[in-house]
Amino acid sequence: MTRVGIAAAIAAATLAIGAPAAHAFCGFYINGAGGEMFNNATQVVLMRSGTRTVLSMQNNYQGPPQDFALVIPVPVVLKQADVKTLTKGVFEKVDAMGAPRLVEYWEQDPCGVQGDPEGAAPMAMDEMADMGGAEKKMARRDYGVTIEAKFTVGEYNIVILSAKESTGLDRYLRDQKYQIPKGAEPLLRPYVEGGSKFFVAKVDPKKVQFESGQAQLSPLRFHYDSEEFALPIRLGLANAKDKQDLIVNILAPGQRYEVANYKNATIPTNLDVRDDVRARFGEFYAALFDRTIERNPGAVITEYAWDASSCDPCPGPTLDEGDFAVLGADVLGGQGDGDSGFVLTRLHARYGKDGAPNDLVFKAAPPIAGGREERDGQNRLEERAHPDEINNFQGRYAIRHKWTGPVQCQNPVRGIWGGPPNGDEIAIQPATKLGMAPRGKVQLPNLVAQDVPELGVKAGVPLPGGGGFQSKPQGCGCTAGTAGGVAGSGALAALILVLVRRRRRS
Repeated sequence: MTRVGIAAAIAAATLAIGAPAAHAFCGFYINGAGGEMFNNATQVVLMRSGTRTVLSMQNNYQGPPQDFALVIPVPVVLKQADVKTLTKGVFEKVDAMGAPRLVEYWEQDPCGVQGDPEGAAPMAMDEMADMGGAEKKMARRDYGVTIEAKFTVGEYNIVILSAKESTGLDRYLRDQKYQIPKGAEPLLRPYVEGGSKFFVAKVDPKKVQFESGQAQLSPLRFHYDSEEFALPIRLGLANAKDKQDLIVNILAPGQRYEVANYKNATIPTNLDVRDDVRARFGEFYAALFDRTIERNPGAVITEYAWDASSCDPCPGPTLDEGDFAVLGADVLGGQGDGDSGFVLTRLHARYGKDGAPNDLVFKAAPPIAGGREERDGQNRLEERAHPDEINNFQGRYAIRHKWTGPVQCQNPVRGIWGGPPNGDEIAIQPATKLGMAPRGKVQLPNLVAQDVPELGVKAGVPLPGGGGFQSKPQGCGCTAGTAGGVAGSGALAALILVLVRRRRRS
């Protein structure tokens, strides 16, 4: 199967704003209550080496606590040994590692600085329902649907299906009392025609803890081999209501990734911002991202590319050998062993319901750097992303406090930045819960302390048309052909999570 290798990973708390926030992924949900279900926290991390992809996915659901399932197209028939459940902590680490970060610096005493200020930097921080018995390989021959495998992992009863025709698969799921969204069959068609199998993981609610109406599910991990490195997204359009965001996290030995079939852009970085941003960092970043998409229609935005075992500044602990093993290094066939050499790439896309976006296809990309406290010979901070020998790129934004004390020396040295005067460490704030950040309530020019030429933003000068901010989206979003933008959003799509309902059995 060529079009459906789920070789990417969505992660984290995305920017689908509105209440509740929702995040998308590469399949759809079905439940047994006939009520609305929302996925409001999907995190997926993909590990890739050679032709092997390991997909780790954590989902929380908001909806009725009856039995429900998730359906994901996969390129091969998965066996029980290919699927396992994980603990949740590693997802938080990955999210924090690649998240945009806000730092706060103080100018050091100009008379207490020794040496040459050039290049000086601040302190481094551092079972579906019974389908006739497990013995039957064909699930009602008139549908052309085959049960390829059936097994249980943790709280998940898993069935792997194949289908000869999308109409047969659509009728089969409906006759099994699943209410598939109207218009789902055309979205299933390219996956069926491409040879996809369908991973159906039904959850037993008796094995799940619910907190505030949300099922706290064990993360799932599965792996497969496929030449193509791609992410299926079309299924997610079946229930999409408005704009959706997708964050893709990819871990690969020594390699950064970008998309091959859409435009790529990097988030503007190393911007000085006003003090107000400290309390509104999520809103600020949502505005910055929206403006970046507006200026780069149809693009997928790179937000992070860095060695996963290091960072500067570090908003939390770095990933270690144990984390890599949990996320798939144990099945990479010896590639990328150990706790060094994995590059974490974070890609962020935004798409709308109008127009069916192509599945995202990924390609290896050369190293880039940017977003560091590095200065040139004129003490100018590096700007934007640029090619480099290693990956050292991040979205970093700084509040700077200039020295206000006395200057009583003959040759003061200005522009040396570090921690606060009281000796505390530099404050670092990651934007890890962007799904709850309001949109359209801030003006980007009022929050930056400098011009941003690549976005056509001048500090303090209102943008034409009231700032170009979009209204809050509603519904689900996702914390993966030919190139082209996604119609209706100007932003791009990548892994979608489609919400589906199943009627209660009579």
